[in-house]
Amino acid sequence: MVADRIHLGCGTDILPGWINVDGAEIPGVDVIHDLTVFPWPFESNRFHEVRMVHVLEHLPDTVRTLEEIHRICAPAAQVIVHVPYWNSRDMMTDPTHKRSFSEYSFDYFDPSRPYCKERPYYSTARFQVENKDYFVKLGSYKKVSAPWAKTVLEIGARHFCGVIWAMEVSLRALKDTSVVA
Repeated sequence: MVADRIHLGCGTDILPGWINVDGAEIPGVDVIHDLTVFPWPFESNRFHEVRMVHVLEHLPDTVRTLEEIHRICAPAAQVIVHVPYWNSRDMMTDPTHKRSFSEYSFDYFDPSRPYCKERPYYSTARFQVENKDYFVKLGSYKKVSAPWAKTVLEIGARHFCGVIWAMEVSLRALKDTSVVA
């Protein structure tokens, strides 16, 4: 398969035109691979789009996983990651969740953010955090993208559980293109 888009931990959400990867043998999955086993069976600098929806929180090593995503990304690749918010009921209810995430979690990989500047030794993987959207649950999930509404949600979520249920983080892979072939 020649696709330059990869859907990691796809489960039954098979995306046409993408390489769909899961650890389970499910109809439509193109590559069966356990995402806790490194390196993943893909060449470096291959993918221009990476999608990982409600998978990262199930994996034991967030830093190593993001480093592997960075490795398989082409320069400037777009990475979309959905994760449950750290104090949502969904995060705390599922016994298979190993890690929680806040609006600052991905800042450790963005060289323009204070956390990455203070602790650049955590990882060599670098991404630009382009956007963070939040999902609230009002009967069904509703995506919140308006900047003022996101600010209000962040303030409320610091004080009350269950305000934000999930986050969608849009990252851009930062790579030195003078070194990448």
